[in-house]
Amino acid sequence: MYPEGYGAQPGQQPGAAQPYPDGQLGSSYPGALPPPVPYPQRRRRRWIVPVAAVLAVLVVAGVIAAVVLTRDRGEQAPGGALTEASARAAIQDYIDALSNGDDETVARHALCGLFDAVKEKRSDLALAGLSSDAFRKQYSSAQVTSIDKMVMASPTQAQVLFTLRVTPESRSSRSQPQEADEQAVVQLVSVDNQVLVCSYLPRTAGQY
Repeated sequence: MYPEGYGAQPGQQPGAAQPYPDGQLGSSYPGALPPPVPYPQRRRRRWIVPVAAVLAVLVVAGVIAAVVLTRDRGEQAPGGALTEASARAAIQDYIDALSNGDDETVARHALCGLFDAVKEKRSDLALAGLSSDAFRKQYSSAQVTSIDKMVMASPTQAQVLFTLRVTPESRSSRSQPQEADEQAVVQLVSVDNQVLVCSYLPRTAGQY
């Protein structure tokens, strides 16, 4: 607390408010404040979304092209590749061997790639002869018409369900056999650049 009257000018009442002398204290700014400077707004990078969309489209297109190329290569694959085309060709080769009594081809298929390494083949050829005889007694002709389902057990093994158009063997010269569709299942293996029929099981008869 200051003593009463401390700092008062002569002729002034103590404690009275004193005005600032004119012109002694200047203002911090000589005039009106300048208008605020507008900061430039950040432009949104609208090009990011289109570029991302274009990249996504290119990735999808690349995947589709790879799938198509792989499928085309599979259709044109060599004889050792397991595709529907090679499976159909191998099955037809086996059916033709049964129809024509080609015991060696039948045995080569049935041995699943071991035929050339087997030293004694007489039993295998005899079994192949029995299979072809039984087939010819039942059918006069047979043709693979479609591959219905192909289940890959591995890149070199598959189980295939297919349809066979067959003409039954006529036991009478007067009767005219009618063609029919039958399904069968085969086990395929790809070895030494060949697709072989290891087993053949008709859905309506026994195994050959």
